[in-house]
Amino acid sequence: MPFPVPETARLDVARQLLDLLADTITEPRADTQLEALTLAVAADLPVLLWGEPGIGKTAALNQLAEALDLPLTTVIASVHEPSDFSGLPIVGDDPAQQGVPLAPPDWAVRLVRAGRGLLFLDELSTAPPAVQAALLRLVLERRIGALQLPPGIRIVAAANPRSSAADGWELSPPLANRFVHLQWAHDHEVVVRGLGGVWPVATLPGLDRRALPEAVALARRAVCGLLAVRPELVHRLPTTETRRGGAWPSPRSWDMTLRLVAFATAAGSSREVLSLLVRGAVGDGPGLELMAHMERMDLPDPEDLLADPAGAVLPERGDLRQAVLDGVVAAVRNRPERERWDAAWALLVRALETGAPDVLVVPATTLASLRREDWDVPAAIEHLASAVELSRRADRAAARVAVGAAAGAGR
Repeated sequence: MPFPVPETARLDVARQLLDLLADTITEPRADTQLEALTLAVAADLPVLLWGEPGIGKTAALNQLAEALDLPLTTVIASVHEPSDFSGLPIVGDDPAQQGVPLAPPDWAVRLVRAGRGLLFLDELSTAPPAVQAALLRLVLERRIGALQLPPGIRIVAAANPRSSAADGWELSPPLANRFVHLQWAHDHEVVVRGLGGVWPVATLPGLDRRALPEAVALARRAVCGLLAVRPELVHRLPTTETRRGGAWPSPRSWDMTLRLVAFATAAGSSREVLSLLVRGAVGDGPGLELMAHMERMDLPDPEDLLADPAGAVLPERGDLRQAVLDGVVAAVRNRPERERWDAAWALLVRALETGAPDVLVVPATTLASLRREDWDVPAAIEHLASAVELSRRADRAAARVAVGAAAGAGR
């Protein structure tokens, strides 16, 4: 007759199975959103991860803390009282002489003693307005009661959209404007490999020391250059409650954006990563305007092109090439001279020789309208006429096809 297996032995076997399931490894893998998160953490900016429940926001934070060798402290914001973040009043022997100090919670004391760590504020969208108000000082000033968190502490939060949050609230505008908002989505390939035992590893961005001054200069030039021509973007509070709880432009969030541009530039990050970061700080509209402005910052000066059209180097991308040619025509319009007009035609011919003709239609038409009566038609126009006319015919044919398709769909 077999002896019964003790319950403790059965649990030991279960523990061995659990240990095997938890035995995973990591691998370097290009991950745009993970790189954006790591850059924002390196820039010492509070980050808020938005995403549906169960897609791995908390797991990503655990993996990030482990990869960066930072102790992780998780605080569920919705289960705390406002006094847990603003400090609990402790009455001393003589309050009239000594005042009433605000004592911090135990997790804050442990963070200060460690001197470094990752503070994870989870379920932020389920925190009531009173708790959100108490979090303002923690997120911006890093203070909890009378305790100042050391510089080695990084703050990351996570939230579910109100539609999928348990008894959720919209974030208050003052709290939302203190975060870099990153939309977190799962990658099915990452999930499949992770369930197979291999997860991507987060690494701190490699900042090039020699590039730091240039990165700061570029960031200041980009942000200040955009706001100089678009002053209405300096502060724009959204009109709807939902948008106010996300990223929107203010002097504070533009300062965050400047820091993010500098860090992404010094790290050599991709355009996709930089776009996630700037849109997460000031919102989609202003962020995309900044990205477009930065692309045009490095475009050649129209005056340099007019001075040497034969040696001009034009951008490969069609939209950037169009912007350069439009700038050249605008320069001729501002100072119309025969030599400059001829140089602009020579430049259009060079653009035709090195790219598609469709970008030439508008600048060629505008440049032709600037001709004075005593200016001879340059021979360069002959090279352009057929290409421009062919492009126009193609555009008209495409328009007719589109109209026909729309009419057919309406029947």
